[in-house]
Amino acid sequence: MHIHVNGRNIEITDAIKAYVKEKAGKVAGHYELIDSIDVILSVIKNPSVSDSHIAEVNCKIGGETIRVEEKAENMYASIDLVCDKLERQVRKFKEKGLSKAKGGVESIRTTQTEVEV
Repeated sequence: MHIHVNGRNIEITDAIKAYVKEKAGKVAGHYELIDSIDVILSVIKNPSVSDSHIAEVNCKIGGETIRVEEKAENMYASIDLVCDKLERQVRKFKEKGLSKAKGGVESIRTTQTEVEV
């Protein structure tokens, strides 16, 4: 599993990179089928924007992609928020896959019903 950290309008320091890898590594520990996690950190340099630090994450699981984005006043807060959101999405994806594998209830959209006339 690979964790890639990129920056837009920001210099990615070793401390930020280590913090992202620590947080994203916890998410990757929940589900072993994660192929890669791509993190893009960016800053809006307009002083009138209050939440100017943005963290985007693209997580590839098998053939699926989970994308989450969060904004905050500082970079560490946005990383925390995006990793929490990613963890919820990965848990949801994992539970959905496990319920189908166990023969659980399918979605209403995919279930076909017969109507007697």
